[in-house]
Amino acid sequence: MSFIKSMFVADGGTSHKRVLGTLGFLCLIVFLFTCKESVKPEAISAVEFITISAIFGTVVEKFAGKKTE
Repeated sequence: MSFIKSMFVADGGTSHKRVLGTLGFLCLIVFLFTCKESVKPEAISAVEFITISAIFGTVVEKFAGKKTE
């Protein structure tokens, strides 16, 4: 259990990219076992795009300048 916990925690707190990547992977595995063969390519693409866009959002936050008042 401590290995899984340490995987999700970085030095400064929770690593959103690791958590989102792992959730995307788990969703992809579930979709591969539950979807019909005819819709698997669309399901894989949908999970891929959702995961990439979620990770992209966390990367943009890192490079966007924080406004100081």
